[in-house]
Amino acid sequence: MAGDFRGPPPGGGRPPQGGQPPRRGGSPGWANQPRRGPLPGHGGRPMPPPSPPQQPPPQPPPARGRGPLRKPPPGRAPGNLPPAAPPPRGGAGSRPAGAAGAGPPAHPASQAPRDGRVTKGPTLPDWRRMRGSMRGRWKAVLIVLLVAIVGFGVYLDQNMTRVEALPADSEASSSGTNYLIVGSDSREGLSGEDAERLATGEAAGQRTDTIMLLHTGSSGSVLVSIPRDSLVPIPGHGNSKINAAFAIGGPQLLTQSVEEATGLRVDHYVEVGFGGFVGAVDAVGGVDMCVEEAIDDPKAGLDIEAGCQELDGPTALGYVRTRATAGSDFDRVQRQREFLSALLGKATSPLTLINPFRMVPLASAVTDTITVDDGDHIWNLAGLAWGMKGVAGGDGVQTTVPIGGSSGSGLKWDRSRSQELFGALQQDEAPPASSFGP
Repeated sequence: MAGDFRGPPPGGGRPPQGGQPPRRGGSPGWANQPRRGPLPGHGGRPMPPPSPPQQPPPQPPPARGRGPLRKPPPGRAPGNLPPAAPPPRGGAGSRPAGAAGAGPPAHPASQAPRDGRVTKGPTLPDWRRMRGSMRGRWKAVLIVLLVAIVGFGVYLDQNMTRVEALPADSEASSSGTNYLIVGSDSREGLSGEDAERLATGEAAGQRTDTIMLLHTGSSGSVLVSIPRDSLVPIPGHGNSKINAAFAIGGPQLLTQSVEEATGLRVDHYVEVGFGGFVGAVDAVGGVDMCVEEAIDDPKAGLDIEAGCQELDGPTALGYVRTRATAGSDFDRVQRQREFLSALLGKATSPLTLINPFRMVPLASAVTDTITVDDGDHIWNLAGLAWGMKGVAGGDGVQTTVPIGGSSGSGLKWDRSRSQELFGALQQDEAPPASSFGP
């Protein structure tokens, strides 16, 4: 029986060995049968059933106006969602040692995110924060300084003595700005010791040792000295010396007399007494002057040699008051102009303005004894100082009212030349040299 078995039964037989093609004549019928699990009683792992074919994931429709979707860069998930953050080192999901290198970054340094979001940059370096802090401190310092300057200016403005010096019914009219500067022999605020040291005397009342007009305008600054013995019409009192107007009716009558004699409208009034003058000179550290001749005047408390020298407050007061020279009052008004220009030039110099140890005492000394019109303020004094600085610097003109003769101890003005001088100033024009006095 065993010898009668000649081949496998129909549909059976040994399958071809792995890697060998089936024999010619086509594959046997058992080759097309699905594989089955092992027969009962035979060992081996059961084969899992075949999985269904995988379908590609659905693609989202293209966004409107943006065209077809691009293939996301390596490391980016499709869509607009950012890639998941990588797990921390050593934690779950971290790449084992020896694995392949990490993939490309989600956003290369040279490529901005494609979803339009702005990522937060690094914080400011320390030096930039320090610079911003220093800038803020400097701003705070400047604000405090500005407030202090404004406050000090308000204090000075309130500290000045004010009087009604400008007549309300003035008929004078002129262009530019005119300052009436008066130096009085007021001893107000001086002790007996100061009066003796300054040789001011003991005369009662007030007189004007100095009368000057400063004109400022488009033609520059012009400083005109008016001799105190000038014979002019005094409203309500006839012709008399101009300094008598101050003694009779005070600042307002003096202003009226100056306006009537010159035809110029007075815009600002400034009066300085003995004490204020001495304090201002000492506050700026003295004033350099070149004295043409030696002067010895016990009445003025002056004894100086000829030559260039620095004058302190008491010496300067005697220098501008003395008449113990050949030219008497003419020499005095010239010295007064020169000294006042030099004083205000130094007071407005940068070395004084930026030095609080000079500027504060100077401003305090001036405002303590100065008298102005009730409509004047500290900024009007600044305009006066600026105009005097131009005169001291050589950009302006210094002159005296031209004198045509005398009558007793009084001085008569040269009518034609004085009209020429003040007529030019009335039109805010530079006066001709032929109109300069004396």
